Amino acid sequence: MNISEVITSRRTIKKFTSEEVDKGVILEWLQRARFAPNHKMTEPWQILFVGEKTRAELKHKTNFGDASKIIAVLSHKGRNQIERDENLSAVSCFIQNFMLQAWDEGVGTFWSSVGSSSLGRKTLGVSEDYEVAGVLAIGYSDEIMAPKERASIEEKITYLD
Repeated sequence: MNISEVITSRRTIKKFTSEEVDKGVILEWLQRARFAPNHKMTEPWQILFVGEKTRAELKHKTNFGDASKIIAVLSHKGRNQIERDENLSAVSCFIQNFMLQAWDEGVGTFWSSVGSSSLGRKTLGVSEDYEVAGVLAIGYSDEIMAPKERASIEEKITYLD
């Protein structure tokens, strides 16, 4: 697929097959994801590979759709609100790069906010210097939903003089 096809065909996957996604492949996608734009090359992301015990303690309502692997992506809070915002934006780009790379290679993802609650942070052992940008379920999709209707971009644009 070309980049336009990857972007427009990607779907959130909520139900996965039992086929395992190789950890080495995930590491390759993480290597590529790190080329996300980030202010002053701070690379503010940290990744946690979530094991079975921690996954069960997170108590996600769907058990992450039985995904093969779960990772949590953290964002360094920074020294002030501007750095925090810049870091979270960079980490969001990192996550999207990862998700698009996985989709391009036939693997689906689900981005959950379950780790941002106080219980989620405690379960993941996240220090005060970081916030949880997302918990990602990764696996081969059992079901791909049809695309949802999206607003025209013209509805979202304001032209300034």
